[in-house]
Amino acid sequence: MADKKPAYPHPEAKPVGGKRNFDKKPERRFGEKKPEGRKFGEKKFGDRGGRFGERKPERRFEKSESGEKRFPHPEAKPVSGAPAPKKAYPHPEAKPVAAVEDRPRFARPTVRPAGPAPHERSRRPAPAKRPPERQENPRQTALNILQDVSRGGAYASLALGERLRNSKLAQRDRDFVSALVYGVLEKRITLDWLIDGKLVREGELEPLVRDMLRLGLYQILYMTRVPDSAAVDETVKLAHAMNREAQAGFVNAILRGFAREKENIAWPDRESDPVKFLSIRHSMPEWIVDRLIAEYGFGEAEDIVSYEPEARPIAVRRCAERTSPREFEAMMTEKGWSWQPSRIPDVYLVTDGIGDVGIEKEYLRGIYTVQGESSVLAAMCVAPRRGQNVLDACAAPGGKTACLAEAMHGTGRVYAWDKHEHRVELIRSMVRRLRLDNVRPAVRDATVIKQDLMGTMDAVLVDAPCSGLGVMLSKPDVKYRQTPESIAELVGEQERILNACCRYVKPGGTLVYSTCTLLREENAGQVENFLKKHPDFEPDPEGFEAALPAFLKERAHGWMLQLQAHRDGMDGFFIARMRRRAE
Repeated sequence: MADKKPAYPHPEAKPVGGKRNFDKKPERRFGEKKPEGRKFGEKKFGDRGGRFGERKPERRFEKSESGEKRFPHPEAKPVSGAPAPKKAYPHPEAKPVAAVEDRPRFARPTVRPAGPAPHERSRRPAPAKRPPERQENPRQTALNILQDVSRGGAYASLALGERLRNSKLAQRDRDFVSALVYGVLEKRITLDWLIDGKLVREGELEPLVRDMLRLGLYQILYMTRVPDSAAVDETVKLAHAMNREAQAGFVNAILRGFAREKENIAWPDRESDPVKFLSIRHSMPEWIVDRLIAEYGFGEAEDIVSYEPEARPIAVRRCAERTSPREFEAMMTEKGWSWQPSRIPDVYLVTDGIGDVGIEKEYLRGIYTVQGESSVLAAMCVAPRRGQNVLDACAAPGGKTACLAEAMHGTGRVYAWDKHEHRVELIRSMVRRLRLDNVRPAVRDATVIKQDLMGTMDAVLVDAPCSGLGVMLSKPDVKYRQTPESIAELVGEQERILNACCRYVKPGGTLVYSTCTLLREENAGQVENFLKKHPDFEPDPEGFEAALPAFLKERAHGWMLQLQAHRDGMDGFFIARMRRRAE
């Protein structure tokens, strides 16, 4: 017997077990018609209102005693099918609340709520006013640099450059800071002698307070454009700014006393103690004065230590391979520089308007470089020719290397050595900026002989490390870094470098020795001693005269030249040219 198909239950059939399943729709039998649904416009059970098109029950309003409308009417009946509102049971301790109909619905509060008024809410709030930025004090910047030099042992030029790069000072204030820093360092011995004369006990002054007094006293004695009152007041303010309120009165008294007595200072006697007179009057260590007098006599020694040029221009060298003299001069004029041509070829002296050279686009493109006249002259005396091999044994930061490479017009090879990696990186940076493809920088100790290079160089330049006393005008801190003991060590190092590097010179090749100092034992005495120990080398007066500019030919002593700032208008340099005898 075949199974029967399941029959759909009747819509009115009760569910099994007496419990209706509300999750499922009622089933219907097969063939049975679908139950008739609601007609169009007919509301479901529980909907308010009637069929489609019927009007809703009229909503009646009630007027309160004040004449204000309120709804709904208390007698209005609820719409049929609408759920009755739940009755709220108040808390037993709650206070009775007035009925809704007893309170006016649109009554305004008597107290305005916090915040902006409704008509003001769409407006944007006014931006908060920022407190004005605190301006940098140029005197405090100068004080920080002096602290870097005196306590941190930093080089003045590097400390000054670092501080100014990180400052927001205007160019005028930057120039003022530079003048203060270099001026105080240049006159430090004089300033300390005057300050110590006012102290009860020697050495009782804190280094920071001493630097403050140096700043204020330098302005009083040497900066005529700064009023004495301003120099005193600003230094006292600086003491407060540096949390030295206890010393502010002392600083004020010392500086005001110098402002009154500056025309009647009693300097050391010139006749009875000439060394101390030159040392104190012109701020030079006594041992240096003593040696200068011994080598040059009192008159020329006084000229050397007392020389103060009216202007200190910046020397820039035109890169001849990149621009013509006419184009370069037009560029300087267009940039607003005050310039004049130097007596050294391709060098110009800029006295005003140059600003920070390191960010100038022409400098970064290698159109020019900053290099002193004496340094250019030392490279000129090598006089390299196209295709030669040349060694710059102590090359950093690379100025002379660049001169040699450009003189060879990109041909040959220029080997540039220094024993410190960070200084060789300066040479590499210069090579990239000037695009000098014929330069080969390397980290080498020039005192160590490199066997594979012996007899391979057409010319060798030894710009030896020295005391630097010839560049004291641009680097005033150098005179405080040297001692008689350090000079003796430098002389020994110079001798070792010459003895090693002379081996690289070909027979008939050139050896040029140069320094930026004034002492004979580092200069003429050094090369004369070298020639005695190396008879295969001899002076080269003919080549030296041919390489020198005309205005210096009479100044040279055959194959040697000693430049003096007070006499020649450029840094004090020594240059000597020798050659190896041909075999």
